[in-house]
Amino acid sequence: MRPPEQVQAAFDDVLKAGQERERAKNEAEAYANDVVPRAVGAASRLKQEAEGYKARIVAQATGDAQRFKSLVTEYQKAPQVTRDRLYIEAMQQIYTNTTKILIDSRQGSNLLYLPLDKIMQQVSQSTPASGPGDTSSSGTTSPTSPAPNAGLLNGSPDARTRDGRSRDRDAR
Repeated sequence: MRPPEQVQAAFDDVLKAGQERERAKNEAEAYANDVVPRAVGAASRLKQEAEGYKARIVAQATGDAQRFKSLVTEYQKAPQVTRDRLYIEAMQQIYTNTTKILIDSRQGSNLLYLPLDKIMQQVSQSTPASGPGDTSSSGTTSPTSPAPNAGLLNGSPDARTRDGRSRDRDAR
């Protein structure tokens, strides 16, 4: 059946529109088939990363809590020793990343400057065969090990004192 010639153009336009609609529908499905799996994969990856982060943080917090509990137990046994050990560990952690130290003496207005980077260079240049902690051939000490007269820097007579107090067990 052939339509009359007056409506033939409109009939062709209707057929073209139907074909265009099918083509657009196929393109949309192809796009969705490409984008949706990628989005699902990205969402799954983000979810796994979040679960891993959660597990890491929970494990770290559990470990920190357990460490704190053991510190409390040790502190109850020997408060002064634990306090001193924590102080020394904190100072070691701080001083490992510093190259310069300023020491202000409480008994005078002298300010002592220790250029640790230059001391380390001198030690490494003067003793190339020995390690940084070896002080046998040079007269200087390693910046990571305490000086023999470390307690005398602030004028205290005993190297075992800090803040002017003795650390004897009898002095509690």
